[in-house]
Amino acid sequence: MQRVEDVKIAVIGLGYVGLPLAVEFGKQLPVVGFDINHRRIDELKDGTDRTLEVTAEEFASVQSLSFTADAADIADCTVFIVTTPTPIDEHKRPDLTPLLSATRTVAAVLKPGDVVIYESTVYPGATEEDCVPILEEISGLTFNEDFFAGYSPERINPGDKEHRVSTIVKVTSGSTPEAADFVDELYRRIITAGTHKAPTIKVAEAAKVIENTQRDVNIALMNELAILFGKLGIDTHDVLAAAGTKWNFLRFTPGLVGGHCIGVDPYYLTHKAQQVGHHPEIILAGRRINDSMGPWVASQMVKLMSKAGVPINGSRVLILGLTFKENTPDLRNTRVVDIISELEGYGINVDVNDPWADPAEAELYYGLQLKDQWDATDYVGIILAVPHRAYVEQLTALTEPLVGARRVFVDLRGALPLGHSTWRL
Repeated sequence: MQRVEDVKIAVIGLGYVGLPLAVEFGKQLPVVGFDINHRRIDELKDGTDRTLEVTAEEFASVQSLSFTADAADIADCTVFIVTTPTPIDEHKRPDLTPLLSATRTVAAVLKPGDVVIYESTVYPGATEEDCVPILEEISGLTFNEDFFAGYSPERINPGDKEHRVSTIVKVTSGSTPEAADFVDELYRRIITAGTHKAPTIKVAEAAKVIENTQRDVNIALMNELAILFGKLGIDTHDVLAAAGTKWNFLRFTPGLVGGHCIGVDPYYLTHKAQQVGHHPEIILAGRRINDSMGPWVASQMVKLMSKAGVPINGSRVLILGLTFKENTPDLRNTRVVDIISELEGYGINVDVNDPWADPAEAELYYGLQLKDQWDATDYVGIILAVPHRAYVEQLTALTEPLVGARRVFVDLRGALPLGHSTWRL
């Protein structure tokens, strides 16, 4: 097994997960950041990160980090860390295409003594059952004799400037006891919060996938309660504030569940469960509830408009926020689009504004043209879907034109005081 101080690292995939990791390792060890997106590589070479996870100052603090889209440039690396996305397909089944493609790239340059570490979220068994056979086949090397594997799940929270790579406890694992020690020692060089060495790769994979599955199920419960409390005429946030005074009450709130983790990871676990003959009832029930919230919110908006005497067909509604969460440009798997689609089904004309989102990405992924400027008086309804800091700071501007008018304001996440919103989830 190689010595940690002698390694040269290749980080495969330079998105929200890979880039911050490459930067942290690059402060201490030689690192090559690899991505197949040439535009991304050009931007990073210029010190620009459009995900806004790494600042110019952080780029400047790196001792040894280069970027490339040429696989030949990672041939002399001895540790390969794969951080590619693991999405789901249109049928909500795991799509390992990016992960396996990255694995083939690594396999083509794999040498005796090398270590391949995966950070992408997968179902238990994926590293050793799906990825390792490809590494063996293409490289001609033997697993756990010529090369070794590790799994250390990412815990990146896009837009979070407090919980960063180095300040979040890192789970590590390896394919042999020696490999596990090596992977743990490697990450301890950059993780100030400490590490937790799992006994096997499968345990580490399972730990990652249940982190977000647990959150998904708990949010689903809050969403179901919000629907119930709405029927009872009770404000959900008032109920949660009261219940939250108990020391062991879990603090979750209702809302849309999108993004690259919570709305996706449970399907990886249910896929594996069904493979082994187990039907995961609670997990799938939570997914059904959360996936239905966008259309339900739209139906509530239409009811509010009808009660206010506002015409439905042909009316104009403004959606504020498109990204999957506040204060980040990340549009992956945003469920705001479900609200938009449902409202348009009622014949409503929907405009969307989001100062954080990339207009080109919004049009490419969702066919939406973002509106730069807007006037509240032009709309019969406004939905604050994503409480970006700028929106919350514009509290008066958002709500004042609606006071006393035949208009509806929906504060989806309860970001504003109740007196300023017509309705909140």
